[in-house]
Amino acid sequence: MNELKTSEAPSLMTDETFRLLRDFIYEHSGIYFSDAKKTQLENRLTLRLKATNLGDFDKYYYLLKYDPQADRELRCLFDSVTTNETSFFRSPPQIQSFQEKALPEIMARREEQGEKILRLWSAGCSTGDEPYTMGIVTKELLQERLAQWDVKIWGSDISEKALKSARAATYSEYTLRSVPPEIKKKYFIAERSQYRVVDEIRTLVELQCLNFNDSKRVRLMRGFDIIFCRNVLIYFDDAAKKRFVSQLYDNLNPGGYLFIGHSESLHNISRAFKLVHFPGALGYKKE
Repeated sequence: MNELKTSEAPSLMTDETFRLLRDFIYEHSGIYFSDAKKTQLENRLTLRLKATNLGDFDKYYYLLKYDPQADRELRCLFDSVTTNETSFFRSPPQIQSFQEKALPEIMARREEQGEKILRLWSAGCSTGDEPYTMGIVTKELLQERLAQWDVKIWGSDISEKALKSARAATYSEYTLRSVPPEIKKKYFIAERSQYRVVDEIRTLVELQCLNFNDSKRVRLMRGFDIIFCRNVLIYFDDAAKKRFVSQLYDNLNPGGYLFIGHSESLHNISRAFKLVHFPGALGYKKE
């Protein structure tokens, strides 16, 4: 393998190589790059060329495709092509709908059934801001009754790098910009210029690496009352969206809710859910 000198810029990505890399990424993750996103993919993979000492994108493709030890680079590839921008209490109207409508409804139904069991899933959890937000909201609703409930929140993501940050559960002031001061004081411990989520919330969350293209593993994620899958569908083409949303429907309990990104829609993707209008937000219910 030829080493790339630090002063040497990688060659430009040809249209043919773009299609090869795009198809490879789609095959292994469901993430789709349209022709209009060629420059975006090229920019994101340039750092991987430098990290692997490869001088052009053709060689990088062959590394991914044929190197018997390419699994490690595949994980780095997923880190590169996903955007892990998130924050606590992101999209407040959705969080408010979760806190004031969907979650109380689920809890009331569970109590009527005599089963104080709650299962939540942050699908595409990135650095953990979302599942920990779900944990804080759940704790705020249950207060001292939390100990009487069996609560588990799963957070999953394809990016190992993002999950490593999620497990550390330490965040910047900027990431907490939407957190009410009283919540910040109650559920975060200041450590120099960072803030760490308190153990009471961390223990509610279980984090795991999950590739949504792995249908067998996704099918094992059953029995959820509420799923947050926000700003994930934007990575998929229509075929992958339909396949994945159908799996999410199966992952939910009857009466469960799905929340997707405020700019996303299930229009022409699925008719299985009932659209629910919350104040300032939309939810999708499995009846």
